[in-house]
Amino acid sequence: MATPQTLLFDTANVYAKPFRTQLLKWIGNKQRFAHEIISYFPPHFKVYREPFLGSGAVLGTLAPREAVGSDAFKPLIEIWQTLHDEPETLKSWYAERWHRMKGGDKVAVYSEILNSYNAQPNGADLLFLSRSCYGGVVRFRQDGFMSTPCGPHDPISPESFADRVDTWRTRTSGARFIHRDYKDAMEDAGKGDLIYADPPYSFTQSILYGAQKFSLADLFERIRHAKEKGVFVALSIDGSKKSGDMLCDIRIPDGLFEREVLVNCGRSMLRRFQMDGKTLESEVVHDRLLLTY
Repeated sequence: MATPQTLLFDTANVYAKPFRTQLLKWIGNKQRFAHEIISYFPPHFKVYREPFLGSGAVLGTLAPREAVGSDAFKPLIEIWQTLHDEPETLKSWYAERWHRMKGGDKVAVYSEILNSYNAQPNGADLLFLSRSCYGGVVRFRQDGFMSTPCGPHDPISPESFADRVDTWRTRTSGARFIHRDYKDAMEDAGKGDLIYADPPYSFTQSILYGAQKFSLADLFERIRHAKEKGVFVALSIDGSKKSGDMLCDIRIPDGLFEREVLVNCGRSMLRRFQMDGKTLESEVVHDRLLLTY
């Protein structure tokens, strides 16, 4: 195993227009800098595959002709499948809960929706919770229980959300959404396909669903296998925290990646939640983007 030194810094080569309109709020959301990540993708590839879909920020910004988005988190994939198959249903899920909150006690209604989700995890509740929870940080206990309190902000209106649904439905029209473990999803990739992997981060994202059991070493082995098949793989992992003062010590296997770049992610969304509105000038984060090509 190699030490966590920089492999080789490289310049961008593919242009993608920034796309800032989020459908979901999600910890680790790449929406603001997805276009920068895409700029390092190979100029030509077959099927785009994202096995840790999350908020779908990179997929939505790329708007590929053919794609597969997958995740092991079933309620999350339920949202994406509904976007693809029944976008009007997705709009009604959000609108019904928004009007309930607007017409009652905000915190009490949020608690009702949260309790409903925790009693039986589902995409409809998760959709609204992601846009109304504190800081947009959807956090989970090890038993899968969502624990984020209600945020002080007012969730966007049903009309605004409906516009986002229409936009995202168009941008993801070439994608299929599948409930699948990342190992199986990566195995499906063939020569010339592109995998963008954005797994839970070792230093910051243990609060994500299923992150406590995630193994980066196992992912590295899957990437090695994909590379041997001729699949392009781009991997986002921890880089630096504390505005560069803290480097995340992650050991990278020798010979697995050909290039590495640092992507400026701005101020940490999670630290904003943890510090409860305190200044974040010292909390700028950089991701490492590792490329097998």
